[in-house]
Amino acid sequence: MLLKLAGAAVVVLFAGWAPYTSQAHRTVFAEEFNGTTLDRTHWNVIVTGRTVNNEQQAYIDSSDVLRVRNGHLEIQPRFRAGFKTPEGNRFDFISGRIDTRSKVSFTYGTAAARIRLTAGDGLWPAFWALGDGRWPDTGEIDIMENVGDRTWTSVALHGPNYFGDTPLVKRAPVDITTWHVYSVDWTTDTLDFKIDSRSIYRVTREMVETHGKWAFDNPKHVIVNFALGGDYPFGVNKVSTPYRGLPESTVRAIQDGKVMMLVDWVRVTSD
Repeated sequence: MLLKLAGAAVVVLFAGWAPYTSQAHRTVFAEEFNGTTLDRTHWNVIVTGRTVNNEQQAYIDSSDVLRVRNGHLEIQPRFRAGFKTPEGNRFDFISGRIDTRSKVSFTYGTAAARIRLTAGDGLWPAFWALGDGRWPDTGEIDIMENVGDRTWTSVALHGPNYFGDTPLVKRAPVDITTWHVYSVDWTTDTLDFKIDSRSIYRVTREMVETHGKWAFDNPKHVIVNFALGGDYPFGVNKVSTPYRGLPESTVRAIQDGKVMMLVDWVRVTSD
């Protein structure tokens, strides 16, 4: 595996930490969220410029929605009627998104995160990896997505001719409101998605190439975000009011401070 950190090829070893998979794996990146602030040498905090997928939130850089405490990353969406972005766009919700673009990237290995979610129709938290070039040509690996259903998460691949409503997608049964490790094992020819080390969907190069070019031989960076509403939730729950994909019951839960994404850690290992 190649880990790129701040433009250099390095291997980062963390003393005193054993990979969650097995002793045969070597840690090349680990974010434990043990401090009191986000480590910005590894993470970028995204501020909304344009939105995609008809999502209903603006991403901001504020401890109001994004903070590190008690050993976790917390992303807590907020209702802010008429919030105005620097570009002049208005949203009624704010939330958080972080990524490692241009700071940490990897090619092959295992990317994993331990996460606990809140249920609520139209909530759209995700843990994923993305190529640095033009989308979807450089590939997208969705390791965990949820649209607020308590009983399942989904995984997916996006690339040339298999993006958007991709055929390479799978739902997996799980109680999202308890802690789980969501991961993908990525090799030159396969991507094996897992929950708590249990394989839920294995995609081969041959499967991908029936739809388009294999887009998984290039570096990817890691993303953690919490979107609200939009096309994917709407496609599942068919809710159009008061917001696309986001019903009144979920709006009230956000207003009451009852919605949060907790991330215990994010790790990348190699053989």
